[in-house]
Amino acid sequence: MGKEELGPDGLPGHDYFLDAVNHIDQAVKSNAIAIGAAKGIVFSLVETLGSMVGDPDLPNHLKSGYMGALDLAAELEAKLDKMK
Repeated sequence: MGKEELGPDGLPGHDYFLDAVNHIDQAVKSNAIAIGAAKGIVFSLVETLGSMVGDPDLPNHLKSGYMGALDLAAELEAKLDKMK
């Protein structure tokens, strides 16, 4: 509960996206989520992060953090595509 939902610029920190990707990855590993549902969630994360990274007004310090989260989400998406 110590994390702020939004930064001073009104945007979520990249750690929230990293947490989401890691949570989905763990849920898949423990069979706590259907593969199809995980794929849908990860697809949404990739699309959202892609839009944010593509925003020319996004400050560079946020862009680099979001890029890292996007890369991790894309890796999970590729992993999920190989399943079932």
